[in-house]
Amino acid sequence: MYKSHCGDPVGGHLAESVPEKPQRSALNQLTRTLLRKYDCGVRPVHNWTSATTVYVDLILQSILDVDGKTQTVTTSIWYRQIWADEFLVWDPEEFDGIKEISLSSDAIWVPDIIVSEFVDEGTSAPIPYVYVNSSGWVKNYRPMQVVLACSLEMYAFPFDKQNCSLTFRSWLHSVMEIDLALWRNAEDIATDQREFMNDGEWELLSIPSRYWRLQQDGADYAHVGFHVLIRRRPLLYVVGLLIPSIFLMIVDVTGFYLPVSSGTRVVFKISTLLGYTVFRVNLTDDLPATALATPLIGVFFAVCMAMLMLSLIKSILVVKLLHHGEKEVRELSASACLLDRYGLTESTLTSTGTLDQLNPSGDYEFEASLGEDLESLVDVPDNPSSLERILRELLSLRLAFSQEDGESWSQDEWLALCIKLDRFLFRLYLMVLALYAGTLTLLWASWSFA
Repeated sequence: MYKSHCGDPVGGHLAESVPEKPQRSALNQLTRTLLRKYDCGVRPVHNWTSATTVYVDLILQSILDVDGKTQTVTTSIWYRQIWADEFLVWDPEEFDGIKEISLSSDAIWVPDIIVSEFVDEGTSAPIPYVYVNSSGWVKNYRPMQVVLACSLEMYAFPFDKQNCSLTFRSWLHSVMEIDLALWRNAEDIATDQREFMNDGEWELLSIPSRYWRLQQDGADYAHVGFHVLIRRRPLLYVVGLLIPSIFLMIVDVTGFYLPVSSGTRVVFKISTLLGYTVFRVNLTDDLPATALATPLIGVFFAVCMAMLMLSLIKSILVVKLLHHGEKEVRELSASACLLDRYGLTESTLTSTGTLDQLNPSGDYEFEASLGEDLESLVDVPDNPSSLERILRELLSLRLAFSQEDGESWSQDEWLALCIKLDRFLFRLYLMVLALYAGTLTLLWASWSFA
């Protein structure tokens, strides 16, 4: 049987080949030293009467969505919190010159700072670590995609400006325990647009900020507010909404230059109205939806459609008057042509008076014995002579030509009257349209340059 001895060279060689246990790294030792007796549920101050000042900072990266119907704004921000932790202080010389380390945010105390306007937190990338330096300053940097409740004013769309607030405060701690302050100067925050994606629909104007205290339940609570002032770029909506609508209104105005007597004007204006209706329905999704007030562009479309309907009604009225006058002229001329066998005197006076009214200039004057000639034509003998038949035919032709000329003159006069009415209504329509366009332009301009 083989026995091993302590002095055996083989056994000594095996003992020397066993690896030594590695020493802990300086970073590992520092982390263990800091967190060995650390309590993440205790505010990190040696004197409990001292308040912990949390410095906040905000950098706006982009405006993702503005929903007027739900009154929410989705933004992407870079949020920073900085505070002093008196329990996380060390000497860098004792730990291989380490001046800054990263620790798990779940392992240390983190202030309960919230945003009052938060509705929902979007798909933000989780950042589970914070940076701590040897002086105890903790830096908590987080990119956030947040949905904010914002009172949106859509009346001046698409020339609107919005002011949305982000108010940071402690949920439970009063100012005696947690105080807030701005990490950077307020002027620097207001003009900082380095990280903002300025190629989208919204333009960042400024981000003014302020600090105030609000008393609640007998205690003061610190608040830091950031006001995000943004302005919409209207070019897309001007090209896609306003300009086509203005073109259709111009086409409708040019339709007034079609002749009143032609039947194409009413058809043309009906086609324009139908085209505008289809255009308006197709662009419903592009307009902001709000239950508080009707946007000015909605009023613009409604008034434009009302003006198109008014234009159509005006054209129908003029055409109706024109055709109504022609019918009356024809009836009047037909009654003048009839020689009532049993009411000869009344018919003769009617026809004579009618021709005098139709042609007051006296181009077609009848002899004083016209009634007697007509009576003689009515009471002609059974076998009239050739001369009497010729005389009767000549008188009939003369009367027919006179009535035709009078009817033509009357129709021309009625047409001229309808044209004058059409011009008057057209000028009235242009005046109302110009007044409406000027008022709308002034309203949009006042909102745009305010």
